[in-house]
Amino acid sequence: MSPKIIRITVVENYCLDLIFNDGTHRMFDVKPYLEIGDFKELKDLSIFNTASVFMGTVQWSNELDIAPETLYKESKLLAL
Repeated sequence: MSPKIIRITVVENYCLDLIFNDGTHRMFDVKPYLEIGDFKELKDLSIFNTASVFMGTVQWSNELDIAPETLYKESKLLAL
């Protein structure tokens, strides 16, 4: 079963606080993506701050998203 995001909170410094459907709490740093293709648009905080849960992953108002598997594997585990 692939991990799905059930809650997201945008935090400072281009990070996302994520809760997954398996109960894990993780922090994902988006900064490494900000120089890649369409993700450059996320440097604009008015766009970055629109991050929301959409179909089990994160999506922004410009319709960019990141696969939930990537968010899970490349994020840091936090304590609940």
